[in-house]
Amino acid sequence: MRAPPSVSLASAIGIPSDGLTSSALRFYDDSGLLRPAEVDPVSGYRYYTADQVGRATALRRLREIAMPLTAVEAVLDGEPVEAARLIDEHVARVLGDAVAAQRKAVLVKSSLADEPSLPIATLKGPVPADAVEQILTATAREPDMPVLGGLRIEATPEAVTLTATDRYRLSTRTLVPSEPPTATWAATVSGDELRAVVPEIRRSALVRVEATPHGIRLRLADREDQHCRSLTEEFPDHRLMLASLPEVSTRVTLPKHRLLRVLEEHFGDRIALRAPGHGTHILVAGDEHPEVRLPATVTGRALDIWFELTTLYPAVSTAIGPDVMLDLRGPDRPVTIRSADRGDLTTLAMPVKSGRPLKPSQPVDPSKPDRSS
Repeated sequence: MRAPPSVSLASAIGIPSDGLTSSALRFYDDSGLLRPAEVDPVSGYRYYTADQVGRATALRRLREIAMPLTAVEAVLDGEPVEAARLIDEHVARVLGDAVAAQRKAVLVKSSLADEPSLPIATLKGPVPADAVEQILTATAREPDMPVLGGLRIEATPEAVTLTATDRYRLSTRTLVPSEPPTATWAATVSGDELRAVVPEIRRSALVRVEATPHGIRLRLADREDQHCRSLTEEFPDHRLMLASLPEVSTRVTLPKHRLLRVLEEHFGDRIALRAPGHGTHILVAGDEHPEVRLPATVTGRALDIWFELTTLYPAVSTAIGPDVMLDLRGPDRPVTIRSADRGDLTTLAMPVKSGRPLKPSQPVDPSKPDRSS
């Protein structure tokens, strides 16, 4: 098959794109990345075989994500595992550069306008670093709703509250500042940019949070200031949702690490919790999996409730302390998940409809070892 100087490889051999023009073909030929099978010495026509379609398509796609030529060659000629690693490293660099550019843009815009900042609060660095990492597990990247990737920061004279939601979970944590907030203030800040500066925040004894017209400035002790842009979209009305929650019908308290281990080792995509009501254990089950009994303190009425693993697991894993408390309101109502002895981090998780009814539980022989231990 042939591609004349004025015809792209795509149109010559049927690649579903017009991304490789004749000038690109000459460039990649000169670079050694895609040499034609044959070149007519008189007409200059380049001849390509059908076997080159895959390489040509991969080459075009790698250049579309701005991969340098040297890296492109390594990907095209490398083993699949190594190629995948190189692609992941390149994407991570691109994303990191984009986040850094966004943070610097906030600083540049503020400096060009000579805009003053408003002091908000002072926190001990490791505390907000941990809190940001915990709360950001409840964010989501959705192009149509970028605000779901943000972290809501609210300051009052008493505390600083961080909140995030992906519509299936809502996490919130309250921080007591080292110095009382100087103003009542609220904004939604880019979660990606906050995530990127967490290592710097963690290494600073104190972090002074200041509000700017385009975001926040984080003044760090003995370190370079960090900037994160604010998001303009309206954050979901989480306060209305919290205020409208019905009363708790069942409360379960159990060891956090035991529950996490069961979720990691025994179950698939959907998990059911069976609280027998006013008892000393719960049963954890899943599709096509046997029930596992866990020690727990249960008060209230009996209840079976199902979750997606991707919703329940991170909500439990970020809870503070050795014991986790679950406040249940019904099989289709949000569940509050928090530490049994520290209430400054709270996560709400939405259950799902059961894939199947749970079978009646079988008596558990107490002489047998607990499979979750």
